[in-house]
Order: sequence, then structure tokens, then C-alpha cells
Amino acid sequence: MDSFEIVKIAANALNSKKARDLNAVKVSDLTVLTEYFVIATATSSTHVRALADEVEAKLEEAGLRPHHIEGKTTGWIALDYESVIVHVFSRQDREFYGLDKMWADAPAVDLDEILVEALGD
Repeated sequence: MDSFEIVKIAANALNSKKARDLNAVKVSDLTVLTEYFVIATATSSTHVRALADEVEAKLEEAGLRPHHIEGKTTGWIALDYESVIVHVFSRQDREFYGLDKMWADAPAVDLDEILVEALGD
């Protein structure tokens, strides 16, 4: 499965569980760490875990398991799928760590197009 397909599945999983401020950026021209970041905000610590669990479940249904998961008991969970890293934040942690500002030079993925396309599949 290619990286963009992982972004699509992750974004739709997050959207289905009411993630806020959903964002995806292509960082492959700026770092060797990964190709994409998907970033979402949750409304509570329970919601952070629920969002991360939904992404993990949907990608596992597609045959993918995360390479690594970090922060299962914090306000920031990172699911590392090697070519895509999904970041689920509490509002406070997202503001504090500022990934959106840090990667502002990365091209944004048009999530409206991905979400609409996925709903039409």
C-alpha cells in the first residue's frame, strides 16, 4: 500500500470519530523521517485514545500494523507507519508542540478531496 493510501485511511478514520483541526502535510522534501504527517486534535484524553485506536484499527483492517506507537498514556499519541506518522493531540499539547508551525513549509494535502473521495468509494 502506498503512503497516500495510508493518509487517506487515517484521515477518514480520524474524521469518522470527530477529530478536530484535521491536517495532513507532505514532508518528504523536508525530512528523511517520513513522507507524510497526519495531525489531529482531540477534545479529551479519552478522545485522544479513541482517535488513535480508530486509526490503528482501520489500518490493521487494510493489513498494516504500526512500526511503533508512542505516548499511549499522554496527550500526544504518535502512530508510526514508517512512510506516514499520525499525530493525535490534546488541544493543549498541539498548541505547545506546534508541529503545524514547525512544518508550515510542507505542502498541505487537500483533505476535503480525500474525505469526499473516500465517502464515494
